Amino acid sequence: MPKVTFIMTDGSPKEIDAPEDWSLMQIAVDNGIEEIEGACGGAMACATCHLYVHPDWQQKVIDQDNEKSDEEEDMLDLAFELRDSSRLGCQIRLTKDLDGLVVALPGTKTDW
Repeated sequence: MPKVTFIMTDGSPKEIDAPEDWSLMQIAVDNGIEEIEGACGGAMACATCHLYVHPDWQQKVIDQDNEKSDEEEDMLDLAFELRDSSRLGCQIRLTKDLDGLVVALPGTKTDW
């Protein structure tokens, strides 16, 4: 089972084993990460699953058929504290090739 690490707003890591083909939004909600609400249930109708993808992983995420669509870009306009690495968690599906993926919650202070 692939692992994904969520960097919490206090800077602490939370590593989660998650099933392949689950979205990062589903993983966060099912594992009690309260900052990721997923209000629309993954329909890309809100920005409550906004997160930052670590730069080392951005291209790998895209290469796993997780490209950022125009619709996602539009929805991200509703999110707070946007960065170049901002993505909607509902639009990123975990694969075995993304084992070790690192993402941070919005507002987390990182050097990336």
